[in-house]
Amino acid sequence: MKKPVVLVIEDDIEMLENYSRMLRMFGYESILESDSVKAIKRIDEISPDVILTDLKMEGVSGFDVILSVQQTNPDIPVVLITAYADIPTAVEAVKMGAYDVISKPFTSDQLQIVLERALNQKRLKDENRLLKKQLKIATDSEIVAKSTVMKEVLSMVDRISKTDANVLITGESGTGKEMLARLIHKKSHRSGSPFVTVDCAAIPENLLESELFGYEKGAFTGANTSKEGLFEVANGGTVFLDEVTELPFMMQSKLLRAIQERKIRRLGSNTYTSLNVRILSATNRNLRECVKEGQFREDLFYRLNVINIHLPPLRERREDIPVLSLHFLRRFSAIYDKPVKGISAEVMELLELYPWPGNVRELQNLIERAVILCNSENLILNDLPKEYILSDQPNSSEIKTYKKAKEEFEKKYLTGLLQKTAGNITKAAQIAGVNRRTLHRLIKRYNIKSRQY
Repeated sequence: MKKPVVLVIEDDIEMLENYSRMLRMFGYESILESDSVKAIKRIDEISPDVILTDLKMEGVSGFDVILSVQQTNPDIPVVLITAYADIPTAVEAVKMGAYDVISKPFTSDQLQIVLERALNQKRLKDENRLLKKQLKIATDSEIVAKSTVMKEVLSMVDRISKTDANVLITGESGTGKEMLARLIHKKSHRSGSPFVTVDCAAIPENLLESELFGYEKGAFTGANTSKEGLFEVANGGTVFLDEVTELPFMMQSKLLRAIQERKIRRLGSNTYTSLNVRILSATNRNLRECVKEGQFREDLFYRLNVINIHLPPLRERREDIPVLSLHFLRRFSAIYDKPVKGISAEVMELLELYPWPGNVRELQNLIERAVILCNSENLILNDLPKEYILSDQPNSSEIKTYKKAKEEFEKKYLTGLLQKTAGNITKAAQIAGVNRRTLHRLIKRYNIKSRQY
């Protein structure tokens, strides 16, 4: 654990030595400065946890130190030491921003108590600043995109956000369906009201109705108090039904009635509550197929699917990988206070070629892990888990060189892509997110016969 750093400003050399001994005994690191003018200039460079300064010194006074710190580093507590301790001096020092005033002579115990309190205050301020930064990063996070398909999605969001139309968001797991739902809510006139997420797959079937619509005291065994349901909590705002296809068939009927009648009734109650919510739903399954197979009510499907937005998998919008990677890099560098500024060319090339079965969520998790482990200004291959460059042979434990693994992946990917597009270079280039010239170059490099398809 890093020792607290105390900057001591005192023009009496003998007193400086005494402070050094005491601070060493407390377990602190001390930086001693007898020149008060020089000390003020060094505060930014040293970045101490606490400043301990005498009041009367040659050069500038302790009051000048306090004023300078308040202007440039107000989070650093300053403890003023004076032999002229009287109430006016102490009051003036605190008014100027001093954390505390201690008078000579004093015991080592007295000094330690004051310094510990000052350090605790500094710790609390640092933690609070970090939490605020994390909260700002979380709340300010936007969906970033460069691909045409995602720009169309965001354009659609702008057009529908101001309405109250129900929206069904489809796409594979990890594509960002909940984030898109939150963006729709944030841009709507309901943004000042609650956004309530219902994980339809996580709530046990026997608890779903009471969770969604609430219950009255005595409605069932164990209902010792009344409870609002999630729809009541969200009234005036937005309900997000995640994995809506997992709703049991009976619950689908009750949800349909609530949407149609715009009112709900708690379990055990005869009173209806008016409902004013917008419903956003999401699923990673084909909801039309679920309707055909009798797993999902057709009438509820049409109620939820007024507007449909499909989020394509990350492998179909590879232009977004660099911008997403840098977006996550900046976010996690700030959260973990790491000086990671960029991504090496080798890592970026690997990220752009990887198939991303877990989509954006997988990319986000990978970048977070890499930032935590990174010890330089740029992410390098050693910061990534080994499985991202392992051979894809089922029983192989061999770790190939990056170049070899990349070549094998490119050849396999391009062969499969050309099979899928029946050798149509233009279509293959669009799917891969590269231009035709690049695709032709890669096909020639790996001697792939595009016309055979």
